[in-house]
Amino acid sequence: MQKLGDFKLPNFFNYPPYFTLQPVRDTRDKQVQLWKELILDYCRTQKIFVIGPEEEFPLFSNPVIERTLSHEAREAFLSALVSEGRAEWMDKGHKKCLILWHHIQDWADLILQFVRENGLEDSVMTVEEIRSGTESRGTELHGMDRTILMRALKHLEHKGKLAIFKGTSTDDEGVKFSL
Repeated sequence: MQKLGDFKLPNFFNYPPYFTLQPVRDTRDKQVQLWKELILDYCRTQKIFVIGPEEEFPLFSNPVIERTLSHEAREAFLSALVSEGRAEWMDKGHKKCLILWHHIQDWADLILQFVRENGLEDSVMTVEEIRSGTESRGTELHGMDRTILMRALKHLEHKGKLAIFKGTSTDDEGVKFSL
């Protein structure tokens, strides 16, 4: 089995036709499903939050079989993730795609779990502490994309679980948990 660093690639990754958009609908549907799962799994394990169809991305080519996904295929697979709510285009030109390997609600649940496990129910933290502080090391929150984190925090604020307060810069935006 081929690997990309410590990530095990699925068998289809070595099958050249999967690097070309398939014309038969049933075959293409299966191809799109396999690629969606691969992209989500790879991004989750490698903590990748943003990819672009025009950028070099390790999954978009396989030098072993000398195959590379076309721009059309890359955009088709990312658009399929977008249509399922597992990704969002960050611009109208589809140059950057925000990958949501967890839905925003799931990220919000992970934040609540983190708060409870660390006894932070009535604490104040900066947004940066949540994504890069010592408490978050070893959790999925550590190193998470700021855009996703802020959306999950706003979701929790809307539910009355916390209050977000602005600092003088983005580095000192704070969160007051009230669970």
